[in-house]
Amino acid sequence: MDGNTLYTMIFDGVEPSFLLEIILRSLFMFVLILVMLRISGRRGVRQLTLFEVAIILGLGSAAGDPMFQDDFPLAHAVMVFITVILFYKLITWLAARFDFVNHLLEGEIFVIVRDGEFAVTSENKTTFTKMEFFSELRNASIEHLGQVRMAVLEIDGSLSVLRYADEDVKYGLPLFPDHYKEIEVIEEGKGPVACMFCGNIGKEIPRDSECCKCHKKKWTYAINSLYH
Repeated sequence: MDGNTLYTMIFDGVEPSFLLEIILRSLFMFVLILVMLRISGRRGVRQLTLFEVAIILGLGSAAGDPMFQDDFPLAHAVMVFITVILFYKLITWLAARFDFVNHLLEGEIFVIVRDGEFAVTSENKTTFTKMEFFSELRNASIEHLGQVRMAVLEIDGSLSVLRYADEDVKYGLPLFPDHYKEIEVIEEGKGPVACMFCGNIGKEIPRDSECCKCHKKKWTYAINSLYH
């Protein structure tokens, strides 16, 4: 690629007189975004609901296009922002008063772990993917499920965990790779085993035995270390 080609790619069609207008448009839209976010009541973006993500994506084009396209009047962008923020306020008002609206927009909390085992039911067994929760539990310093009384996936994607007290910790499915390994035959004196799918604990599991809760056939040794 020669210098002329590079120059054409970067500067072809650029009007120097419009560069200053781009700067002013960008500053205006940036200030407008900040104002609208403050009006919406958001104090940060660490945890966004799906509805709020949709609002942000919807405002993206309205904010970006007027910054550098001279055929987009800024008044149009302002009208888009006002319309979206009023719609946002209306939906949040309805969600605060009607549970079905709130559930429709944001869904419901999902119990991941209950009483030291993954909360696998007949309704969610085919769609339950435990591996996506392993890292979340590890990030919460959980070594095995026996340390967890209940873990809940909130509607904003955060994980809430209730731990057992040290005296109540029991054997559970290990979450770290060094212990999460499939076994076929239980060795003498090795202790309880855990179903690798749901975390169900058993004492004597012969080869090819199914878990009585999820009907899977993969087992690993359970551990009962305390929380550190």
